[in-house]
Amino acid sequence: MPAYRLPGWGRALELVEVPVPTPIGRQVLLEVRAVGLCHSDLFVMSCPEGTLPYDLPLTLGHEVAGRVVAVGPDAEPSLVGCDGVVHGVWSCGTCHNCRRGRDNHCVALRGRVGCGLGHDGGLADYVLLPDQRHFVPAEGVPATVLAPLADAGLTAYHAIESQRDALTGDCTALVIGVGGLGHLAVQILRATTSAVVVAVDPRPEARALADELGAHRSAATVREAMSEPGADVVLDFVGSDQTMTEGGGVLLPGGRLVVIGGARGSMVVGKGLSLPLGWQVSAPFWGTRADLEAVVELARHGVLHPVVETVPFSEVTAAYKRLHDGTVTGRLVVVPEDAA
Repeated sequence: MPAYRLPGWGRALELVEVPVPTPIGRQVLLEVRAVGLCHSDLFVMSCPEGTLPYDLPLTLGHEVAGRVVAVGPDAEPSLVGCDGVVHGVWSCGTCHNCRRGRDNHCVALRGRVGCGLGHDGGLADYVLLPDQRHFVPAEGVPATVLAPLADAGLTAYHAIESQRDALTGDCTALVIGVGGLGHLAVQILRATTSAVVVAVDPRPEARALADELGAHRSAATVREAMSEPGADVVLDFVGSDQTMTEGGGVLLPGGRLVVIGGARGSMVVGKGLSLPLGWQVSAPFWGTRADLEAVVELARHGVLHPVVETVPFSEVTAAYKRLHDGTVTGRLVVVPEDAA
């Protein structure tokens, strides 16, 4: 089967032929019907040797939806023929954190997170899941909707869910960055919280999308959006030095700065410094299988609509370039040639 693989650190992605895997044990073989493209993929492709503990070559693609076509002898045979989405955090299922439902913080991962991030992902005709628990059935939801939920939707939902106690009553949530994740965060906030939702993005088309999706107001900069502190929760989907500093600067006492974006920014925090009394700063990671099930249900009930542009499998390289250049609104989703 054809697969887009990273052959070595600092090298260009290659389209090569690889064997179709055969499932054993509790493994599941999924026929891929949609794959979301993500800035995390760009980060992996740009890393110098030694940055990540991955073995190369590696098939990319960690937002994967499709149909189960085969399972190992120890897996549930009724899964064959089911449509669904991959929970990309390939946790062990038995460690301290997995046992208490925090499988996104699996102690055994140690850098090789899962699908497309340390293990072969979905930019191929088929992807092999190491255990059936990493497959979430989702009948009736199109694959092109499911794929971006696997990371963009899941990560946004988990970040919001982790701050649920602060997003009640009369409260304000500031969303910085209305891209692949941020546009879903706006929808999740409106559907599941009472917050006044303020969206910030320098791109006019992104602000227009935020307004369309239900943001109460939008602005090009944090300063323009909030001339004085007034946010109970700031969701930073950029994560640069600037956005982290500006986001922290508009927190109310007891406010939370939640850094999701991967721009590798940093800030100095400490008691008696610039943040208000009772501040919290967190950096949630991806999300649990239970979170993914909840996100799928939001989509199934029509309250979560990923903005998707589909691209055929043959145009993956060009699609990644567009993502790198910042010309994408919403999420790019790769589909097979016969579905393009």
